[in-house]
Amino acid sequence: MSENDCTFGLWYDFRNPARWERSFSSLYAEALDQIAWAESLGLGSVWLTEHHFVEDGYTPSPFVLASAIGQRTSSIHIGTNLIVAPLHNPIRLAEDAATVSLLTGGRFDLGLGQGYWAPEFAAFGRELKQRPSLLEESVELIRRAWSGSREPYAGKRFTFPDLPVTPVPERTPRLLVGAMADPAIERAARIGDGFLSTQNTHHQSYLDALGRLGRSVEDARIYAGQWAVIAEDPERTWARIGQHALYQINNYVAWGAFGPADQVPQFADPDQLVAGGAFTLWDPATAVDELTALLRARPQIKDVHFWAQLPGESVESGSERIEILATKVMPQVRERLAADAVDAG
Repeated sequence: MSENDCTFGLWYDFRNPARWERSFSSLYAEALDQIAWAESLGLGSVWLTEHHFVEDGYTPSPFVLASAIGQRTSSIHIGTNLIVAPLHNPIRLAEDAATVSLLTGGRFDLGLGQGYWAPEFAAFGRELKQRPSLLEESVELIRRAWSGSREPYAGKRFTFPDLPVTPVPERTPRLLVGAMADPAIERAARIGDGFLSTQNTHHQSYLDALGRLGRSVEDARIYAGQWAVIAEDPERTWARIGQHALYQINNYVAWGAFGPADQVPQFADPDQLVAGGAFTLWDPATAVDELTALLRARPQIKDVHFWAQLPGESVESGSERIEILATKVMPQVRERLAADAVDAG
């Protein structure tokens, strides 16, 4: 694959809700086996996300998991979608990301966002209203650290003396930024090396922001998280796993991911999720059509990734969809896009 080809990947949060609880050691071990197997099928990326203080164990330590994944794989790209930057010391983020990059032969990119869940900010002594400046200064400090600069730093939120951060990465990770609100998307376009999107809703807003900033729209990079279930009989599969999706989405709504929790209603049942567009259901042929159309319309998309399994869903259940993605969707999408390239040439 060339640098310009779109990769297909998996998204993990490692949640283990009480309703479907199992041992975390088994969950981690089986997921690592799944990722190594997915790499053998041609999956090209793994994305890890982060939250803290969640009763179901939502990933609090994505760098540790990224390192473990790196040791079990040889080619798959690893990224975070995303780390809540304002909760962290940016120098520690730079050090951890550099270490993972070195351990994985440069297969790691660092995705950041400004966060939204108030209890996390309170627990870590951060102010929600300071999220924009915390994120911007974090990005600036991380870039300085990776460059090997000894220049001291003094900002609104952070100060750092004239000390080097070592070791520096041999292949500098991309700094990707996720956002959903317009001001945050504008910020992502200004400070990031690429855009982490969710549900394909904000691609044009991001490209428009790049244009206003005088940055190249053609060279933009979008990493598109998909909220889709691909199955031979998607309605039948949804009847089995829809409650897991309902749990996932309603938690995000309650935390304020899509706006103030007292203003955004939760979903009543799994079918309402589909009717409202929170999830889409595709059989393989529909998935090929939809993804081909998406990538034709947005050549800036460099990766599309899907939840490996929903919270509480078994790894075996998720693997059924991964195999369909790898064997019945990815090859056909690539074949159509390759034919487009030949026709255009």
